[in-house]
Amino acid sequence: MKKLLASTVLVAGIYAMSGSAQAADCGDVSISEMNWASAGVAAYVDKVILENGYGCKVTMITGDTMPTFTSMNEKAEPDLAPEMWVNAVRTPLDAAIAEGRLIQAAPLLSDGGVEGWWIPKFLADAHPDIKTVQQALAHPELFPAPEDASKAAVHNCPSGWNCQISTANLYKALGAADKGFELVDTGSAAGLDGSIANAFEKKTGWLGYYWAPTAILGKYEMVKLSFDAPHDKADWDACTAVPDCANPKVNSYPTSDVYTVVTKAFAEKAGVAMDYVKTRKWDNQTVGKVLAWMDNNQGSNEDAAKYFLKTFPEMWTTWVAPDVATKVKASL
Repeated sequence: MKKLLASTVLVAGIYAMSGSAQAADCGDVSISEMNWASAGVAAYVDKVILENGYGCKVTMITGDTMPTFTSMNEKAEPDLAPEMWVNAVRTPLDAAIAEGRLIQAAPLLSDGGVEGWWIPKFLADAHPDIKTVQQALAHPELFPAPEDASKAAVHNCPSGWNCQISTANLYKALGAADKGFELVDTGSAAGLDGSIANAFEKKTGWLGYYWAPTAILGKYEMVKLSFDAPHDKADWDACTAVPDCANPKVNSYPTSDVYTVVTKAFAEKAGVAMDYVKTRKWDNQTVGKVLAWMDNNQGSNEDAAKYFLKTFPEMWTTWVAPDVATKVKASL
């Protein structure tokens, strides 16, 4: 009995020391909590898993794409940016990776960040012939303008957003005005969201710019239309994304690469936690559902992260070892 007790104490001691060593290896970790919903939720998913599964001590730092990237590149902090839309920083990021300062880990969004022109699914189901933007523009009667139902509308991005420029140029390239469509300024992100919600409430047609992952696309089923043209990066950079381009051409939106970026220091100190960061990814549909729950319940980023971990264990448990998954589940 004494031998058994001694063995039990010894094993427990070794386990405790092993856990402490793992925690010490991971140490202090700073995570960028970007100022848009999907990135904020991803940051808290990482916080919960790194703290409870790997024993890291996590600090959240408010961030945005350019300030966070610049700080990571020049000061090696924060340690981790879970959702970096890397197209915006592609050239300096490639240089930072080549010079060993930063590491591009897993693609957080398995299907990338998606932009385009969308219509409600109920409309797409009722009119299966509409697969492209051009086919939608051939039916102005299906897309009444909010202020004058005798006119048709394409809903634009809020003022000051890059997508306002591209949408206006594509509207011009498609000759939408000649087909009876006006370009509607939605005023703000809330105005754009409200126009979609209103269309679903009234079961009327809607056509315009949107992107994923978002709460709106998690709440309302929308269908992205094809522009019936490939993405031409050179023309996009030279014209589609340039204000008031004189002669824009029809051009498809690019799929945005969305990756987790970490500092070299994090990769060296994090141990097995780095394996998690190199593995985990989720898709736009799942993120949309989580963001819709967050919006409906007025939840915080942390609330939504815990909702995800409780609701989609079949996804996130594939990112970690079984013992780590057990610890994370116990923390919830």
